Amino acid sequence: MKKISIEVSARHIHISQKDLEVLFGKDYELKKLRDLSQSGEFASKEKIIIKNGDRQLLARIVGPCRKNTQVEVSKTDALYLEFNPPIRKSGNIAFTPGIILINGNKKLKIKRGVILALRHIHCSPEEAKKLKLKKNASVRVVGDRALIFEKVRVRIDKKYKLSMHIDTDEGNAAGINQKANGFLV
Repeated sequence: MKKISIEVSARHIHISQKDLEVLFGKDYELKKLRDLSQSGEFASKEKIIIKNGDRQLLARIVGPCRKNTQVEVSKTDALYLEFNPPIRKSGNIAFTPGIILINGNKKLKIKRGVILALRHIHCSPEEAKKLKLKKNASVRVVGDRALIFEKVRVRIDKKYKLSMHIDTDEGNAAGINQKANGFLV
């Protein structure tokens, strides 16, 4: 079995430059807090409130800016916010619910873009070939809360580095706080 790094992604926002400027001002640029494992991706210092009805949560913005704004939450977050977004591959926001984004006294209602992120593996074409990864994979987590994640979508791109991304609910189910190792099965 091949070892694979597993990373837990907390709720976060990928934001368009246009929406960023509505919430932070003209020509605003995200400030990098730390690099993430995938090349060019970073956690920004900026956080905003996501609000549905009377309920709200704080979420960090992940950079760089994207073409469309997308909010990724866990199922627990969605239940708290009292709505039911679909499980989707990042970037697929058609027919998804919207939400209100708040930064101080600035508000923006996005019409769509809230998803539960589909658990996935990032890998380069070389890694995919070596590991015989195609569309989906299974990953075993060992330990006190051992389990096997099935139907893990494989995302292949030359800029990707081998790692699996899951949300906080999936991480909690497997006893993973932020990072761990699993095994492709």
